[in-house]
Amino acid sequence: MTDETAPEIIDVRTVPKPERHPLVMAAYQKLDVGSGLILINDHEPRNLKNEMEAEYAEALAWEPQASDDQEFRVLISKRAATPLPRILADVGELGGAAETSGSVWQLQPQQRDIDANIIALSPGGEIKEHVGPGLDALIHILDGAGTLETELTTVPLTPGQIVWLPRLSRRRFLADDTLGLRYFSVHQRKQGLTITSRH
Repeated sequence: MTDETAPEIIDVRTVPKPERHPLVMAAYQKLDVGSGLILINDHEPRNLKNEMEAEYAEALAWEPQASDDQEFRVLISKRAATPLPRILADVGELGGAAETSGSVWQLQPQQRDIDANIIALSPGGEIKEHVGPGLDALIHILDGAGTLETELTTVPLTPGQIVWLPRLSRRRFLADDTLGLRYFSVHQRKQGLTITSRH
C-alpha cells in the first residue's frame, strides 16, 4: 500500500471524550467508498461501534487491527456511499396493548430528515388536546382502538387506518378503555409529545 492509498490515522487518546465520537463520525463521512481510516484509542470503543453500526449498518466495515495494552486499533472502512436500506423493526414483535403510555420504538439514525416512532397508549390513555407542530404527519393504526378528537369532529380509530394530521391542526387522542391504542407515526423531525393517562 502506497502512502497515497494508506488510510488516515486518527489517534483520539488525547482528544477530550465528548469530542471523540463526532470527530470519528465526521472523518468517516468524508471517506470515499472503498477507503478507510485507522482509529487509535486507549480502549475498545464499543459505544462508538454501536453508534456507527446503527447509523450506517452494512455500509460500514469495522476491522480490529493488531493492538496492545497501550492502544486499541481498528480499521473503519466505507463500503457504500450511503447507509443501506434495511429492516428496522417488526411491529408484530413489539407487543399488543401497553401497560403504560409512551413511545415504544423510535427511528434511531441521527443522519435523517424524518422522525418515526410507534406510540402505545395504555387502556384509557390519552394525548391531551394540543395544536400540532407546523408540519404534516401520517399515522397508521396498528392495533387497539380509540378516537381522534379534532376541532370539529370525532374520528373513530381502528387497525389498518392511515390518518393524515395536517400541520397546526388541533387534535386529542383517546385510547379504548379495554384495548388501548397503538399507532405508527412518521413526519419531519420535531420535538416529541407528552403522553399521559386519564386514570
